[in-house]
Formats: sequence, structure tokens, C-alpha cells
Amino acid sequence: MEWILDPQIWISFLTLTVLEIVLGIDNVVFISIQSAKLPVHLQKKARQVGLILALVMRVALLFSIKWIMGLTEPMFNLSEILGIDNVNWQRYLALSGRDLILFIGGLFLIYKATTEIHHKVEGHVESVTKSLGSITFSNVIMQIILLDLVFSLDSVITAVGMVDQIGVMIAAVIVAVLIMLLTAESISKFVNDYPSVKMLALAFLLLIGVSLTAEAFDQHIPKGYIYFAMAFSVLVEYLNIKSSKKKS
Repeated sequence: MEWILDPQIWISFLTLTVLEIVLGIDNVVFISIQSAKLPVHLQKKARQVGLILALVMRVALLFSIKWIMGLTEPMFNLSEILGIDNVNWQRYLALSGRDLILFIGGLFLIYKATTEIHHKVEGHVESVTKSLGSITFSNVIMQIILLDLVFSLDSVITAVGMVDQIGVMIAAVIVAVLIMLLTAESISKFVNDYPSVKMLALAFLLLIGVSLTAEAFDQHIPKGYIYFAMAFSVLVEYLNIKSSKKKS
């Protein structure tokens, strides 16, 4: 029980919890946009199921740390297939299991965000209505599961890199997901109530998709830059909304 009195443990726990919440915001935004396509009575259920699945995946992956760490070892090198001799390119094109998951997840996120933005900009009301009619609860959950896997892997690798005690990791992940569960409805309502905010959220998802794809090829974009850009954009949009309300 000495660990309870260890301040280092508590500092690690609080720091990791905050980081997990920040990393989870992307997940909440994606779940909010996907669940909004369902009938109103199913939207809350979809958000809850999506976040609970995210929690289950994170905890399951934490118990598979050795397997996760093995995912960072190169499985094959694209430079050998493409016949590239450049040493730098050989390093970038050495792909691990983690790289493949990030690459596929990033492409999926880029595709979804681009498709949604296209519908919004072009105003394809009929095609959107038809597509919404074919969307089912299980279809939305399957898409959420796919992105949950990508976000969970990123989250768990961050946890493994920061903390040694698996108990601290699991506690931080559980607390972070519970906070996301409590705030998901408010975030979802805000995103869906304001069309401009929804467009901004889709742009964020596009940015995150590019970041994940780049990271798969060992091109790391500092997360701080991405979240600063997001925070600044949200602040500008908030001022625009407030200004519009005053005018109206």
C-alpha cells in the first residue's frame, strides 16, 4: 500500500488522465458525428456504446502490452518491394503492425471527413437523405469500432511510454473514458446545433487523419501543434457565434 503515499504515482496518474482525455476528444467528435446520422432515440445509445467499446479496447490492449510493443517492430519494408536504395526512404518505409493500423485508420478518417465535407459544401440533400435511410445502428457501431481501435492503440502506446505501473494506466484510462461519457452528449449537441462547428469538427478529423497517416511513415507531427490549431480555431468560431447572436 506504499504506492498510495507515493506522490510520483499520483502525478503520473493525473498527467496520464489529462493526456487520455485530450487524445479521446478526437474519438468523441467522431462518435458524435457518426451517431448524429441515426434517429434521435438511438443517438445517445450509440455514443454510450462507442465509448464503452473504446474503454474495453483500451483495457484489453493494456493487458496485451507485450503484443503492443511487438507491433512497433517492422513487419516488412516497402523500399525492398519498390526497389528503393535510399537509406532515409528505407527507414520511412519500414512498416510495423502499429504503422499499418495507423495508416488504414488515417485513410478511413480522411475518406469519411472528405465525404461528409463534400455533402455539406455541394448541398447534396437527396443523396444525403438516401444514404441516411440506409444507415443502421450496427453500421454506425462498426465504423466507431474501427476508429476506436486506432485511437485506443495510440492512447495505450502513450500510456505505456509514460507509466510503468499497469494499475495506474488502467485507472487513468477508466477515469478519462468516464469523463468522456459524461461530456459526450454536451459535445455532440454543440457540434450538431451549429453547422459551422460541425464543418470545423470535420476539418479536425481530416487533420487528424493526415497526422495518423504521416505517423505511419515515421513523420511525427507534434500533437501540441495540432491541438493548439484546434483550440485556436474553436476560439475564433466561438467568437463568431457570439457575434452572430448579438447581431440577431
